[in-house]
Amino acid sequence: MPFPDRLAIASRNAHKLREIREICADWPVSWVTVDDEPTRWPHVEEPHDTYLANALEKARAIAAALGLPAVADDSGIEVDALGGAPGPRSARFAGEGASDEENLLTLLEALREVSDRERSARYRCVAAVAWPDGRELHAEGVCEGRLAREPRGTGGFGYDPIFLPEGLDVTMAELRPERKHRISHRGRAFRALGALLA
Repeated sequence: MPFPDRLAIASRNAHKLREIREICADWPVSWVTVDDEPTRWPHVEEPHDTYLANALEKARAIAAALGLPAVADDSGIEVDALGGAPGPRSARFAGEGASDEENLLTLLEALREVSDRERSARYRCVAAVAWPDGRELHAEGVCEGRLAREPRGTGGFGYDPIFLPEGLDVTMAELRPERKHRISHRGRAFRALGALLA
């Protein structure tokens, strides 16, 4: 399935929109976002227990509403000391409507008694594209790492200020965007999806 001429990004998250457009800057598509079609853009819940189901829920809903292929992702942080939580509930770890800061502080509190060597974690992302005719593709990306004890850095979003990618002593929030995209779960997932489309 080749790249479509026009592709909607099924997200209202400004941080995510920026990252996807940066990661996929070489995709030969014309992007459509909520800013282009605000009145036709449905609000889509993420009710599922898997990244793939949530990503497809969003991509399918926007593809159906706009009559255009749509790309979406769902991602989360998986902490080994918490049995893989918060996972697909990462954006709601501190409760429905919680801010990034509230989620991050809730996670730090949950790990307060966990030793440095037991703070292994990974970011996981599933990126999916859906066409109005029912065709679908998806790909996954993972970034292994560990969690710092306090936030560092001002870049990125979500749990980036405490996520130390494997082999680095800086958090995701301390990396320049282009370096982050090379190693991040989202960068890996969208590059894999782009390879399927190409």
